Amino acid sequence: MADSPIKGVAPYGGPAGGWGALQAVANAVRKEMGASANTRALLEMNQPDGFDCPGCAWPDPKHTSSFEFCENGAKAVTWEATWKRVTREFFAEHTVSELRGWSDYEIEDAGRLTEPMRYDAETDRLVPVTWDEAFAGIAARLHALDHPDQAEFYTSGRSSNESAFLYQLLARTFGTNNFPDCSNMCHEPTSVGLPQSIGVGKGTVMLEDFDQADAVFCIGHNPGTNHPRMLTTLREVSLRGKPIVVLNPLRERGLERFAAPQSPETMLTLSSTPLASAYHQVKVGGDVAVLKGMMKALLAADAADIAAGGAGLLDRAFIAEHTVGFDGLVADLDAISWDAIVRRAGLARDAIEEMARTYWSAERVIVCYGMGITQHRHGTENVRQIANLLMLRGNIGKPGAGICPLRGHSNVQGDRTVGITEIPAEPFLARLDKAFGIAAPRKHGHNAVEALAAMAEGSSRAFIGLGGNFAVAMPDPEVAFAAFRKLDLNVQIITKLNRTALLVAKHSYILPCLGRTERDMQNGVRQAVTVEDSMSMVHASRGGLKPASENLRSEVAIVAGIARATFPDSPVDWEGMTADYDRIRDKIEEVFPDFFDFNARIRQPGGFRLRVDASNRKWDTPDGKAHFLVAPGIAEDDGRDEGTLICTTLRSHDQYNTTIYGLNDRYRGVTGRRDVIFMNAEDLAALGFAEGSKVDLVTPDERVLAGVTAVAYPIAKGVVGAYYPEANVLVAAADYDRECGTPAYKSIPVRLRAHVAQAGS
Repeated sequence: MADSPIKGVAPYGGPAGGWGALQAVANAVRKEMGASANTRALLEMNQPDGFDCPGCAWPDPKHTSSFEFCENGAKAVTWEATWKRVTREFFAEHTVSELRGWSDYEIEDAGRLTEPMRYDAETDRLVPVTWDEAFAGIAARLHALDHPDQAEFYTSGRSSNESAFLYQLLARTFGTNNFPDCSNMCHEPTSVGLPQSIGVGKGTVMLEDFDQADAVFCIGHNPGTNHPRMLTTLREVSLRGKPIVVLNPLRERGLERFAAPQSPETMLTLSSTPLASAYHQVKVGGDVAVLKGMMKALLAADAADIAAGGAGLLDRAFIAEHTVGFDGLVADLDAISWDAIVRRAGLARDAIEEMARTYWSAERVIVCYGMGITQHRHGTENVRQIANLLMLRGNIGKPGAGICPLRGHSNVQGDRTVGITEIPAEPFLARLDKAFGIAAPRKHGHNAVEALAAMAEGSSRAFIGLGGNFAVAMPDPEVAFAAFRKLDLNVQIITKLNRTALLVAKHSYILPCLGRTERDMQNGVRQAVTVEDSMSMVHASRGGLKPASENLRSEVAIVAGIARATFPDSPVDWEGMTADYDRIRDKIEEVFPDFFDFNARIRQPGGFRLRVDASNRKWDTPDGKAHFLVAPGIAEDDGRDEGTLICTTLRSHDQYNTTIYGLNDRYRGVTGRRDVIFMNAEDLAALGFAEGSKVDLVTPDERVLAGVTAVAYPIAKGVVGAYYPEANVLVAAADYDRECGTPAYKSIPVRLRAHVAQAGS
């Protein structure tokens, strides 16, 4: 890549952050806000009296600075607070068929929606509708279903605790537990695997633990793009002289070195801080092999230490008092050969042993992981093996140590906490019934994969989306797009137009809502909502900007409006809760005891932390113990051909999940385009291609990502990196983790072939 001949591709020599980040923020402000007074929103982001960043879920420090935001957080705010508007005149000018021909970037870049719309099939246009008409129409279509389980209630992690709680109440009052949500697509292996291991599907660390950690392992995530505020935390670890070990297929600048934009000395001297003390480029899908290799090396070193008269390297007191299953883990590790581990991991044995040595040499260790761990057929097993590794040395439930899943959207964890789940527990449902005088259904509902399958086969006929871009986020667009067109009802509660809203059903409605940055006034009183970050901290969020349109409503008001129209005789006080969000929080507290004194505690600066028993070495498992859990072998990916390249999907630096802010990927050296793939230079040569070759990626079942340009990049051999969501065409709807339902976006078998341009293209 050093001398790349490809248009729009050139090496990036700077650190993560630094002047490049400041320039990108300035460009985003100029493009979306111009000279608007909305720029003050950046100073209110992540402040005690301001709003929570609508981007990632990295927690706020106890003592915030004046500029408590990162580059991608600023992009999220400028994207939402843009001056651009999508009005009724816009829809009069463009048919839905025309808009579907636009790129996803062009669709969302059109601007903020300003009033509710419905689809008119005769004109193929979206036309204005009043709120009452929209609510009545939606209620009529819901009542026309044969049974409640024909409806799917999707939730995005950008919704607040208050709107998510009312949303689950709406669906359960209607009679279904069909809750496909964005957790199903990202961290469901955490929600399934960790409770089996340690009794809770959340991380056990707090931000302050990084100040005491002796080593931090970063596995399968890219903080420079996906959670940039974490870089400040990693910088502090590095400055303390503690090792940061990275396990990731690609070299990512945000894990190599960082220039803190808030440090005047750093900016003036053009200096930067090295982050990774060791960087190991594992082969995609080889994480279980590496983790088991580290544990195998640890057991061998432990035995050698005892033989030499030492006390051993394992925390035997912790294992004896707090865990079960240790002997089974030892037997599994003994049965695996180093040859198999090395082959699957794509790393040398001494590299794996070096990681293990760093691990056992540290008294307190934090392991952070992202979707590079979870989005595989064996993502749940990946998570359990991380827990196994940490428990061997008692690195859960003590200061400076623990497991740290890196969530995406700012409230994806909170949505699940307040009831967005397709598999609700009976105690929760009993409390919900008592609090509201309803009879919630007990039958388990659909996750995202199951919802899509039900829609595709016609057994689900209605879809309501509280945020998000479901059809684009899911695998196999051909199946997903067709499924939406079969529906009787498609309702999208969104701030901006997206492709899922354009996949019109027999009856389609777009209900524009307030954004996180905007004032939410109910009965003349400014309301606050709450969110839960990756470390179980709950705090208030109060938007301060004037809404993009006087005709917008809050998510809470929209959900309650649908509910009132659907259940005119409901015992639930939908109107009262809409008028004062404190009343919603009172009900959340009634249903979820961990939210005791909810309204009082969110009025404290920084909010409060929810109970995470594993942080205190209390295990909410059937036997009250943490469990070493074993799956034999090293996750061979169900026998996929070892000679096949494995494609992993990536986010660019100018996007957040399906939202594309721009067409640049600065740290990877890409400008103005997304039609590229990243490959190891040796792989390209071995396959007879060169950098700049135009190729197709083809799966064994002949799914094709066509006409992409190959870029030589420092990536593990045998691996291809391609942008999400464009590469979703390669992921079959049936290719997912059978334990939890998360699609295998990160491990797609492909081969390369030369692209042949079609006539006229």
